[in-house]
Amino acid sequence: MRRDLPMILIRAIVGFVFLVEGILKFIHPDELGAARFEHIGLPFPHLLAPFVGGVEIVGGAAIMFNIFAGDAALLLMIVIVTALISTKAPILFGRQLGPFTLIKLPHYGLLSFLHEARLDLSMLVGAVAVLIDSGVRVGRRRPWYQSRGL
Repeated sequence: MRRDLPMILIRAIVGFVFLVEGILKFIHPDELGAARFEHIGLPFPHLLAPFVGGVEIVGGAAIMFNIFAGDAALLLMIVIVTALISTKAPILFGRQLGPFTLIKLPHYGLLSFLHEARLDLSMLVGAVAVLIDSGVRVGRRRPWYQSRGL
């Protein structure tokens, strides 16, 4: 048990954060759901926001309860990378990036990007840890890291 505790803690916080963020997309659609997706510049915000919220809820719960956790982590990594590109990359470059708007900040560049993206980056690294620990199970008979060639 003691040996598994670090991964249990990572699963708990990563799963919890995604679960809560997914729920908030439904509770506060004007701030965190479809209206925010539209403001950011994402296509089909009224369809995409509930879909992403559902993925975050189901994926967060799957990670917390270690049920297809690696598969859930892979889906959530796609969500978080999309969030980084659409909301944080404009801060890094200091300008609008394609359809993605630039929020008003006192500073732009690498340090501002790292500050604004700290939670996203933490969730990305946590999801990678879950993926490595659990592996992808859908469509496979054994986790990817137990393949014969490794």
